[in-house]
Order: sequence, then structure tokens, then C-alpha cells
Amino acid sequence: MSKDITVVEPKKIKIFVGEVVSDKMDKTVVVTITRTVKHPIFGKVMRKTKKYKVHDPLQQATVGDIVEFFEGRPVSKTKYMYLSRIVQKADADMMAKDSE
Repeated sequence: MSKDITVVEPKKIKIFVGEVVSDKMDKTVVVTITRTVKHPIFGKVMRKTKKYKVHDPLQQATVGDIVEFFEGRPVSKTKYMYLSRIVQKADADMMAKDSE
């Protein structure tokens, strides 16, 4: 009797890059991704944005940061993304202008 060995390939992880727009929640940041698409009939180039709630357990991301995150198992009803790394920190000058 020979045993068949099945090799299970791991799922490819989808990695996204976006900008943090809110960090008011505990261990969660809201990140927007903006992409441009061409309308299939009219041909007009449009901008589409989508917001994701991203799990940030160390609370290191702040508003204006460019972050990289990936899809994983759900943490809550609407949160299924995890923070991978901060690509670019927000400028302090921009933050001062926004608070005025």
C-alpha cells in the first residue's frame, strides 16, 4: 500500500498600499486606496476610492502615513486587513497645517 502525499500550496497574499485617513480607533487605522479606471462605455478616466479598516496592534501608524497592508483572517465584522509596514511617515509640516 502506498500513501499519496498531497502538497498544499499557500495562498498568495494580496498586498495593498494606501494612505491613513483616521487613527482615532484603538488598534485600528482607516486606510484609503485610490485607483484610476477607465469607464467601459464612455471611456472617461475616473478615480475610485475604497476605505479599509486595518489592524494596527502597536498603534504606530498616524494620519497621513503611507502604509502597506495585507488581507488575512477577520478580526471583527469589518476588519480583515493587517498592517505590514509603514512605507513613508507623514510630514510634521503637513500635520501642523491640517490642525489649523
